Amino acid sequence: MTQAVEVLNRYGTDLVGEGRGSDSECLAGFECFLNIVRALGMGSCITEGGSGSPPLLTYSQELNVDGGKRRRLRGSSTMDYKVPGRMFLNGSSEIASMYCKQGKKGINQDAMLVWENFGSKEDTVFCGVFDGHGPYGHRVAKKVRDSFPLKLNAQWDLHCKNKDGFNDQNGAATSYNSEEQIRLVDENFDHEFDETYTISALRESYLKASKIMDKELKLHRDIDCFCSGTTAVTLIKQGPDLVVGNVGDSRAVLGTRDHDNSLIAVQLTIDLKPNLPKEEERIKLRKGRVFSLKNEPDVARVWLPNSDFPGLAMARAFGDFCLKDVGLISVPDVSYRRLTEKDEFVVLATDGIWDVLSNQEVVEIVAAAPRSIAARVLVESAVRSWRAKFPFCKVDDCAAVCLFLNSNTESKAEHATTELMPDASKNPVDQSSLPSENGIGVEAEKQP
Repeated sequence: MTQAVEVLNRYGTDLVGEGRGSDSECLAGFECFLNIVRALGMGSCITEGGSGSPPLLTYSQELNVDGGKRRRLRGSSTMDYKVPGRMFLNGSSEIASMYCKQGKKGINQDAMLVWENFGSKEDTVFCGVFDGHGPYGHRVAKKVRDSFPLKLNAQWDLHCKNKDGFNDQNGAATSYNSEEQIRLVDENFDHEFDETYTISALRESYLKASKIMDKELKLHRDIDCFCSGTTAVTLIKQGPDLVVGNVGDSRAVLGTRDHDNSLIAVQLTIDLKPNLPKEEERIKLRKGRVFSLKNEPDVARVWLPNSDFPGLAMARAFGDFCLKDVGLISVPDVSYRRLTEKDEFVVLATDGIWDVLSNQEVVEIVAAAPRSIAARVLVESAVRSWRAKFPFCKVDDCAAVCLFLNSNTESKAEHATTELMPDASKNPVDQSSLPSENGIGVEAEKQP
């Protein structure tokens, strides 16, 4: 309760005392804030610095039995935000396994998240991995990890409360350009795909939440996002419906069974690289440049019109505002799949995994590993591949989330790991946005 009072003292004035917006907006924001405060005493742990105790056994909990005192990581916050079912450290639950390992390039810039019963909706789970880049990429990745799910859920709730929410004020259906259409990732479905309301609402929610997230990063006072940003590949699974949103070049892959019961990999996302025809066309229309360096002929990068800077190796990202006027966008590529009993698991991972392992190798590694340590086995396999294939290169950060779709045939997994995710920064991610995610409605960003 003391934490609730501290948070109230910190954020209450901002919500009701600065005269921002109408009275109804202030009341709505304050009501949302109170809901967050009520959750402080429940469930798992979220901290500003990305450290704390999730609802699973971690190495830090094992340390507690020796000496009775928990040693805090440098830069971790003393304030915990407790949210039921939310996990962001190395470990596992009955339906998911997650693991992140710092590479040799410097500070760890990868982040990850699993949120069961997402938005207090039964049979609904949110997962995501986030790969930061640039001087403050580690902070951007954590900020998006902490804030984007709340924005997505707020938008989804608006649609659930008002089924006309994805129509404009005149009642006309919202139009989408080719970059904002939902993709169907299922060969068994008819080409004439009729979206259900839930899928339409999720698509619209993804688009609006992404625009709001990027705008918040641009206005953030404590994180310099001018030359720093992050990817984000996230999913929402509700029953048999799977919706995936992708910004950047992280990837989602499904492990499923073929007609002969053999395990195959189905890539659910597109790596949004600058040399993809539609991406390159958009960038060049906005006067951006796309080319590769001589020593990296296979890596296309985005450059400013009159400067060989910054050389971003993706066509979409949160942040990176130095390139937002020359074709870089944060509009997610949203795809849908209707799950069947043949679909076994989904792997979300940063490019540290995909740069050295094929989709098929990844699903075979995950399928062969015990569920409770599947993500760790995958990451360690990727690290070994890095050392074997690129002995003179520095290993990249690697993060993976494995979401298992069917009931566990094993005995209940031992939800144990060997270490906490490496601390990404001495400066904890500012989560001052947490109390103010409700009721923000803006139209999806329209990009050329």
